[in-house]
Amino acid sequence: MKLLVAIPALNEHLTISKVIEQVQAELPTSTVLVIDDGSTDDTAKFALTAGAKVISIPFNVGVGGAMRVAFKYALANNFSHVVQIDADGQHLASEVEKLLGADSSSNIVIGSRFMKKDGHYKVGGVRRSAMLLLAFITGKICKSKLTDVTSGFRLTSGKAIELFAYEYPREYLGDTVESLIIAHRSGIQISEVPVNMNYREGGNPSQNTLKSIWHLIRALLIIFLAIFKSQSKTKRLV
Repeated sequence: MKLLVAIPALNEHLTISKVIEQVQAELPTSTVLVIDDGSTDDTAKFALTAGAKVISIPFNVGVGGAMRVAFKYALANNFSHVVQIDADGQHLASEVEKLLGADSSSNIVIGSRFMKKDGHYKVGGVRRSAMLLLAFITGKICKSKLTDVTSGFRLTSGKAIELFAYEYPREYLGDTVESLIIAHRSGIQISEVPVNMNYREGGNPSQNTLKSIWHLIRALLIIFLAIFKSQSKTKRLV
């Protein structure tokens, strides 16, 4: 196994060094790649000092765009596995082994905050209801029981790396929800494992409330369009 740890980062100079150090301690044989997504602070400088490889994008393209760069890098350098870890301290490097230990037939393994009912990561109100709805519908489409389709903590391997190097969605929520639908349509197996996850330790969320609502609506539209396309394809085959 040749593992690439991809860390998309936008103005995360407060946490990036700590995140890299934790990855290096837990996964010493991995390659750490920080994709600096148009940061205006010292994120890239701190990442280099901490020992990571850095690709700097001159303007912000979003997590999806940054991860597409990571998948292209992985494909060009023959990495067998890519694990995404957020730069804000939410994802724990110590939990990566759970992703690596999942069913080897799955080319995408999601680290779920909600598989364990006694998990400490709590989300309430409208946001939690929306996440449950997205997980339920996406799971039906992908023919897998999914609980946390908006989780960015995930392992990608095999043919999914090549697919995502060219077709990974750039838009917010596209990089999580839509990417799973794209993968399923390409015959890629998806699974989940329960993980522990922190709340973000620093920086600011990439989306404000109004933008998050809009992108949630967009994600639902993508899902329903996928259902329509699947039904149309089935009718043509019949």
